[in-house]
Amino acid sequence: MPHTILLIQPTRGHDTRTYTDYESAQECLEGICKIYEEHLRQLNPQTPSITYDISELFKFIDNLFDLSCLVLQPSTGTYHPHNKEWIKEKIYGMLKKQANPSPRS
Repeated sequence: MPHTILLIQPTRGHDTRTYTDYESAQECLEGICKIYEEHLRQLNPQTPSITYDISELFKFIDNLFDLSCLVLQPSTGTYHPHNKEWIKEKIYGMLKKQANPSPRS
């Protein structure tokens, strides 16, 4: 998958805007999960193991003021924007594959 830029703004304040770039959309989706896991660790510093279900992750995503991915389109050399719904759909697919890996032939 092509180069991807994650744009994130947790709150309404413009000073909370940040971006991170990833080598692929897959790495970006994993990065979003890691951001949520770090958020949970900060909320629960005494908990040795962090667990959550996908509905909690999606609620976290929905509560961010802004979150989007810009995915490079190699054929045009331009970035295509994707919103929270696209991100959640792709995370769902990624986690589903991780939970049910296809058998090898």
